[in-house]
Amino acid sequence: MNCVIFKIYSRHKDEIVVKYKSIFWFKAVMDLNKILVLHGPNLNLLGKREPEIYGSMTIDDINSMLKAEASKAGFTLDARQTNHEGVLVDEIQAANGKYDFIILNAAAFTHYSIAVRDAIAAIAVPTIEVHLSNIHKREEFRHNSVIAPAVVGQICGFGADSYFAALQVVIRQLNREAGK
Repeated sequence: MNCVIFKIYSRHKDEIVVKYKSIFWFKAVMDLNKILVLHGPNLNLLGKREPEIYGSMTIDDINSMLKAEASKAGFTLDARQTNHEGVLVDEIQAANGKYDFIILNAAAFTHYSIAVRDAIAAIAVPTIEVHLSNIHKREEFRHNSVIAPAVVGQICGFGADSYFAALQVVIRQLNREAGK
C-alpha cells in the first residue's frame, strides 16, 4: 500500500493562511512563483545506493526533470541537498518569505529530527513531505514521521514519481489560489 495524506490549508489571493495549531494562525504575503525542493541525508547517493529500493535515477536527474516541469508551469524551482541536520534547518528557515512551497525529502531526519519538524512549523511556507520508498512498509523504525504533523501532506512509495506527484499538487494548489 502506498500513501498519500493531506492536511488542508488555505490561501486567499496573495495571502497564505496555514493552521499550525487549533488556536494559532500565521499569515504572510506570498506571490513568488517559487518552489524549493530539499533533499536530506544520503540522497546524493541516489542511483548508486540500494537501487532496488530507491531506483536508478540520480538526484541530478530528478532535479533537472522537476525544474523542467516547474518551468513549463511558470514556476521557478530550486533544489538543494544536505547530509547535515542543521543545514537542513537553516534552509527551511531561509525559505520563509522567499518560496511559495517546499517539497521535502528529509530522509532519515524524518524519523527523529524534532529540529526539522520545528523549523517547518515555524515558517509560513507550506511543505509536502516526500519519500521514494513507502516508509510504512519498511523497517518499524521508519514507520513514524515526526515531521508529518507539521507538513500539509505526505507522498511516499512511488520512487522518483513521489517528487513529481508532489510537484503536481503544488502547481495545482498555487494555480488554484492564483485563480488560474
